[in-house]
Amino acid sequence: MNGSAEKSVNQLELQRIKRELESTRNLKDVLETVLDTAFEGIVVVNKKARITMFNRAFCEFLGVNQEDVLGRPVQDVIENSRMHHIVKTGVAEIGEVQQIKGNNMICSRIPLKRNNVVWGAVGKVLFRDVSDLRSLVQRVERLQTEVEFYKSELKRHQGTRFSLANVIGNSPQMWELRELVRKVAKNNSTIIIRGESGTGKEVIAHSLHNASPRAHRPFVKVNCAALPENLLESELFGYREGAFTGAKKEGKIGKFELANGGTIFLDEIGDMPLNMQVKLLRVLQEKEIEPLGSTRPVKVNVRIVAATNRSLEDMIQKGTFREDLFYRLNVVMLHMPPLRNRTEDIPLLVDYLMKKLAGQMGCLRKSISPDAWDCLLSYHWPGNVRELENVLERALNLVEDDIITKNHLPYYLRCGNPPPPAEGITPLKQAVEKLEQTLILRALEATAGDCQAASRLLKISKSSFYEKMARYGFSKQPVFRVR
Repeated sequence: MNGSAEKSVNQLELQRIKRELESTRNLKDVLETVLDTAFEGIVVVNKKARITMFNRAFCEFLGVNQEDVLGRPVQDVIENSRMHHIVKTGVAEIGEVQQIKGNNMICSRIPLKRNNVVWGAVGKVLFRDVSDLRSLVQRVERLQTEVEFYKSELKRHQGTRFSLANVIGNSPQMWELRELVRKVAKNNSTIIIRGESGTGKEVIAHSLHNASPRAHRPFVKVNCAALPENLLESELFGYREGAFTGAKKEGKIGKFELANGGTIFLDEIGDMPLNMQVKLLRVLQEKEIEPLGSTRPVKVNVRIVAATNRSLEDMIQKGTFREDLFYRLNVVMLHMPPLRNRTEDIPLLVDYLMKKLAGQMGCLRKSISPDAWDCLLSYHWPGNVRELENVLERALNLVEDDIITKNHLPYYLRCGNPPPPAEGITPLKQAVEKLEQTLILRALEATAGDCQAASRLLKISKSSFYEKMARYGFSKQPVFRVR
């Protein structure tokens, strides 16, 4: 290689080294800028525990100059420092408390390694003082409390109180039910929840809504058995101004419109009158309602969840429930098992209910004696979870010590038998139905089988009269007794 060529190579090498030095200098400037603008105090030491880098925040806190501390042993600059131990042991210390100038500071010390050999360490003050950390924790706790409050208020406003966490039980039936709820909650299919009274069908309805994409939209409950027949339509679909005598001047929004975008829960769907079943079927088919007194239908985006403890199949056979509506509702069926079929869940339910009741009643939680447990586990619970909760609430009212014993439980439960019915008393609903049947038959006898005349005699509409006849299985051409 001649001299000129060698000189050219050397120049290229010098330029490369110059570029690398410039790049290194730029990186160093960036690193120093980042360290100096950091809120935390940061120190870097070499393998001899001498300071090679000390940021401005740490200098200001200790009241020293950077030039004066660089190259000095770290323990001479920072009191109670353990950086020299870190470079010896190579073991990091995270979140340790170190007292500096009378302040308890939270520090982290991390070894710097190359090829698994320690060549230095970096120390970082996470907070200026432990009191800063306590203040931050208190602010976070206050924010969490506020968030929980607003979440509970939102749920209360939307009408939901329960989630899947309230579906208690580790039996195979309950595991399967919870998993099914999680799956079907994601879509908009109509759901019917079936099960005996007191099993917790409403809890499932709430859980479905809260696990669905509609969770932040309204949840509206309608008890179809609690509303009078003549008010049910206006409650469900609402009405417009002047729809009927006594209507509010401004009209009224119905439950379906209130639930728009969310979920409507039709509880006791088996008690819905036949004429309303027809209108509900249209809502399911057309996704629209027609308020009373309105000339135009209103589109609604509502998920329908229904529940019943009645045998809808038997009602279809008797003509008291529409078969087409049944198939529209029965897209997804969820079954709440009776408590007697999942006795292994009773201890979990008792624990959950005792916490709930103790909070409501403002008393301490009580333990349960072995003889009381025997009663609770051997009883067949015809009233299901609702009955269990009532029994526990009664016991908490009676107990004076810390233990609920067998004597605090109802007598019928101690004997393993359901409470005997009060002598001479019939359930109100059953008595009303029996009276209605008797009066319809008498009206038909008095009018020689003329249904229109019988409805006028009873002062009810013709459609209501026919509906009641169908409900009780009466023929429109009855055979009458000769008086």
